[in-house]
Amino acid sequence: MKPAHLISCATLLALGACHESREPAERILTDVDVATLGAGPDAVKYVPDQVTDVETKIGALHAAFERHDYATVVRDAPAVLTEAQGLASAAAAKKAEVQQKLGEQWTALSGAVSGDLAMLQHRLEFLDEKAQRKRAARFDLAAAHADLEASESLWSKAQGAFGNGNLDEAVTAARQVKQRLEDLAPRLEITLQASPPGMPRSARPAPP
Repeated sequence: MKPAHLISCATLLALGACHESREPAERILTDVDVATLGAGPDAVKYVPDQVTDVETKIGALHAAFERHDYATVVRDAPAVLTEAQGLASAAAAKKAEVQQKLGEQWTALSGAVSGDLAMLQHRLEFLDEKAQRKRAARFDLAAAHADLEASESLWSKAQGAFGNGNLDEAVTAARQVKQRLEDLAPRLEITLQASPPGMPRSARPAPP
């Protein structure tokens, strides 16, 4: 057999072996990519550190694949695949935990805001009475009414968000309403009930 022919055979054998090792590496790399994408946006939102870690490892696998280091891909990809497949369940668990805490916050805020709105509305109705004209002169009632209406509008949005299951938005809006009402209260010389746990009071003591 001529040397050139021997070299040709060796090349063909090498290419065949390369092709055989490339296919399993390509398949498992695709599986890893699909599993990561399948975790969805919840994974990015609730377990971002885990997503970043998996993406870093996927980047290393792709780099190995581009170097034709298929043996490394086949060796390391199964562990990364397991981690990628676990992203969805980890995100679901974290989401459930967060939603539970948001639900508890909403319950506390809802009761507090409803009570504050009633107190402030009652106070304004009292100051609007003709018999209270002299007392009411100390207050900017027009501005107070406008602020209360804005707070009521924002509270309606918070309740709408809660009704649509968007607890994050609902709690954020409810906190903003509580803050507005606590800012308004000392201007009308009344003291509101204490804020829910986790939300510090900002209202100043009522002036004499």
